[in-house]
Amino acid sequence: MRDVRVLVEALPYIRDFHGQTMVIKIGGHAMVSERILEKTIRDILLLYFVGIKPVVVHGGGPEITEKMEKFGIKPKFVDGLRITDRETIEIVEMVLDGKINSKIVSYFIKNGGKAVGMSGKDGLLVVARKKVVKKKIGEQEVEVDLGFVGETEFVNPKILEVMIDNGYIPVISPVAIDLNGNIYNMNADIVAGDIAGALKAKKLIMLTDVDGILRDTENKESLISKLSLDELERMLKNGNLDGGMIPKAEAIINALRNGVEKAHIINGSREHSILIELFTKEGIGTMVYR
Repeated sequence: MRDVRVLVEALPYIRDFHGQTMVIKIGGHAMVSERILEKTIRDILLLYFVGIKPVVVHGGGPEITEKMEKFGIKPKFVDGLRITDRETIEIVEMVLDGKINSKIVSYFIKNGGKAVGMSGKDGLLVVARKKVVKKKIGEQEVEVDLGFVGETEFVNPKILEVMIDNGYIPVISPVAIDLNGNIYNMNADIVAGDIAGALKAKKLIMLTDVDGILRDTENKESLISKLSLDELERMLKNGNLDGGMIPKAEAIINALRNGVEKAHIINGSREHSILIELFTKEGIGTMVYR
């Protein structure tokens, strides 16, 4: 009877979400642990088989760092952004496209799904431009060259729409290209938000290593379960967010401003976190709404 009650509680949500596109960004422990990753893929497949149309975007920062160190290259960062020279961009492509993307696709296939691996380069899905970063040194503002680190110029969602309409689950790595053929390393959170906005997705879901947005970053009990877009913008402007939560907030703001209905930040290391957040009244993460 407990299982039946769970299904009955989920029914209105399933009905509401049926036929809707959701962009899911996989990061944190879900990327590091094989066990958590496969369980996450199974949960995404459950969404797929109840009629939801998932689009998956993944990162892979820790694995890129590990591979760089094996090649004797010391990773360097500026404000959390990896300085990416020609040698590093080759490693980024090798890890994101060649290893992680293929692994995620194989888990989908193993568990009965139809997935297609691709990067932002394919079909000019994400056209990039070089990211310009300025740092204040003393009284002067100096431009820092990050190498092949990009930001989104525009997203062409047509190739994704063709895949989705034919029953495939796109799995996207955050590697993009400009119109001169230069390849760029992109922030996966930002790419996920840009793609969600371009698709006018019902939801943007971000799996990370924390439970959501905290009112007080020093107090884990201060989780904010619901937050308006305006409130999130104020928190970002006032410096109430730090570390990896900043690009997530920027991605969510951009996505919601471009037509996405709601965004969720949830802890991907908690079992069935996506299903609990989407199909129960309480949820477990932070939901941001327009």
